[in-house]
Formats: sequence, structure tokens, C-alpha cells
Amino acid sequence: MLPPSSSTFRALRHHNYRLWAGADIVSVTGTWMQVLGLNWLVLTITDSATSVGVSLVVQALPTLLLGMWGGALADRLPTRPVVIAAQLAQAALAAALAVIAYTGVSSVAPIYMVALLSGVIGALGGPALGRFGAEVVPPDDLPNAMALGSILSSGARILGMSLAGALLPLTGDGGLFVINAATFFVVIAAVLAMRRAEFHQLEAAERRPGAVLEGLRLVLRTPWLLVVLALWFVSGSVGRNFQVTMAAMSAGPLGAGVGGYGLLSTVFAVGTVLGGFLAASRPRLTVRLLLITTFVTGAAQALSGLMPGLWTFAALMVPIAAGAVTVDTTVSARAQLDSPEAMRGRIIAALSIVSAGAGALGGPLLGWLSDTFGPRLALEIGGVCCVAASLLAAVALARLSGRTLRQAVRPRPAPAQI
Repeated sequence: MLPPSSSTFRALRHHNYRLWAGADIVSVTGTWMQVLGLNWLVLTITDSATSVGVSLVVQALPTLLLGMWGGALADRLPTRPVVIAAQLAQAALAAALAVIAYTGVSSVAPIYMVALLSGVIGALGGPALGRFGAEVVPPDDLPNAMALGSILSSGARILGMSLAGALLPLTGDGGLFVINAATFFVVIAAVLAMRRAEFHQLEAAERRPGAVLEGLRLVLRTPWLLVVLALWFVSGSVGRNFQVTMAAMSAGPLGAGVGGYGLLSTVFAVGTVLGGFLAASRPRLTVRLLLITTFVTGAAQALSGLMPGLWTFAALMVPIAAGAVTVDTTVSARAQLDSPEAMRGRIIAALSIVSAGAGALGGPLLGWLSDTFGPRLALEIGGVCCVAASLLAAVALARLSGRTLRQAVRPRPAPAQI
């Protein structure tokens, strides 16, 4: 039996994290129920898949524009009341969507407005949510908590989509939105039930002008972090947008149709759960692990473009999905733990911005590559880009490490004689 310190589930030893994990399952389940309901509602009103894509862009845009302001607020304000306020606001927006659905509105304008406001709340409150999640466990257990969070989120995503598919014919879109609104109160109840004495408070930043620029300067003046974020951007844009390439492969070369796409989505979700367990079982999540996993995942992605049938392609989706979760968890852990506590919110905001930007660029890019050159070549191009990025990142980090070592051993000049 593994000792508690190296246990895959060691973060669950903490009372506050157990409450947080339970609330996370409920909240993520509700979120994915609303995602399905919202997409279906927009599609029903407009009969346009493009309109569905627009709603996703509208919701992601505030993160790109306001994310660092949210990070600055998270570093300065107490996280607990910010989290509660954000949950109440999101519950109100979910209720507004229910009203829109039940009243039979024929325009998508109010839906886009709700999506935009939801994005604003996510941009301003998301870093506080991430910082609060880091306070429910001690620093040594934070990587394990992140990995377990990936497992729970993947499982809750599967549960949410399944429940939404079953309930949609019974409750309609509005019922899914009502359920999601209720889940936010579960999160609030969990936060209020946590033991104050068991929080691991992070150092707060002083209130002063220029906090956003200070966060940007920290990222730009930390070479290793820039390299890691650049690698993550490449892998996130052309290496993790498998919702696009799986659909294109299923509809095109594999000839599997919507049933095949559903199978691939399920297999991919199973892979993300396995990846969460892999990350959680590691005593430490290192940059070396990040480089190796990105390289192997990129090579597997390039190889997937050569798979002749549905089942061989699906088999490669498992390690690819597992690798994607391991990469995401490792980047988040290293970026947070190796940065000043008083800057944690702004670092989380930077991660959100990079992730949103990668998704916004990668989805259309892979779609264009699939339409122009075929999905097989799109997968191969994306995989090769990820492999090349991992090798370049390894060289850059090795040079940075060597420069740091030379600076550390360089003899200092003798003090001037007086």
C-alpha cells in the first residue's frame, strides 16, 4: 500500500477539499447540461451551426480582454466572498436562460447577451475560483488536487451530457437551465460548510495601481514560464481541439457518421479520466514530464491520421486524451507553484487567456486544414507541430537552465579595498 504522502487520492484527506470536490462534481455536471441545452436552443432558433459557434466565441471573448483584471482582483480581495458572489451571479444568468427558453423568444440576441455576461463573470471571478481551490489543500497536495479535479470534471462532463440527453425531451431546454442554476447553490453551501481553520491562505497582494501590468511583466520577465506557455499554446491550438478533428474524421475518412463521433467522444472522455489518474499518481509534476508527454502525445496524434478504421483510431484517442490532461495539469501546477503567492490570481488568469486563445485559434485552423487538405493531414500537421514545439521547448529550457547555472557558479568580484 502506498504511504499517504504518495497516495493517488491524498488530497481527499482534507475536509475542505472533500467538500470542494463534491461541489465540483455537481457544478460541472450542471454546466455541461446547460452547454447542451444552450447549443440546442440556439440551433433550434437559428437552424445554424455557425450561430452556435458564435455563442461560444461571445462567451470566451471576455476572458481574453478582462482575464488579467480578474486575476488582479483575486490577488487582492478575499477569495471566499468573491467565489460566492460569482456563483450567485451565474445562478441568476442560468435562471434568465430558463425564462428565455420558457417564453419562446425567437431571437438569439438575449441568449448572446447572457453568454457575454456569463463570460464576463467567468473572466472576473474565475481566477478567484482557482485561487480558492488552491487554498483548500496545502501546497504539497495541490498538484494531486488538480489531477483529481481533472478526473472529477471528466466524469461530471460525461454525466452531465448523458443526463441532458435523457432529460431534454422531458424538461426542454428550460429545465436544464433550472437544474444548472440550482447547482450553484450546492457550491455556495459547500463553501460555507468549510472549516476556516483548515484553509491554507495564500499571501495577498497589496492594493496599488498597475497590478494588471505587474502581472503581465511577471510573465514576460520569466523566461521558463514563457517557454512553457508557448508550448501549451501550440499543443492547445493544434493538438487538443479533437472535437473538430474527431468529427471530421468520423464524417469523412472513417465513414462512421454521428454514431462514430459519439463513440469517439466517449472514448476520449475515458482517456481524460485515465490521464487524471496518471497525473494524480505522480509524486511530482515536473517540466520534464510536460516535455515528454507533449512529445509522445504529438507523435500519437500524427500517427492517428494514418489509422485505417474507426476502432484503431479510437484506440489512439485514449493515450492522446490521457496525455492532454497530464499536460494541462502539469502546466497549471508548475505555473502556480513556481510563482509568487501574491501573484497567483494573475498567473491563473494568464493560463486562462492562453487556453482561451489556443481554443479560439485552433478550432477554426484545424477546421480549415480539414476542409482544405483533409482531416488525416490536419491531424498529421498538428501532431508534427506539437512534436517540434516540445523539442524546441526542451532546447530553450536547457539553455535557460545552463545560463542560470553559469550565473550561480560565476565568481563574484572581490570587494573593493578601502
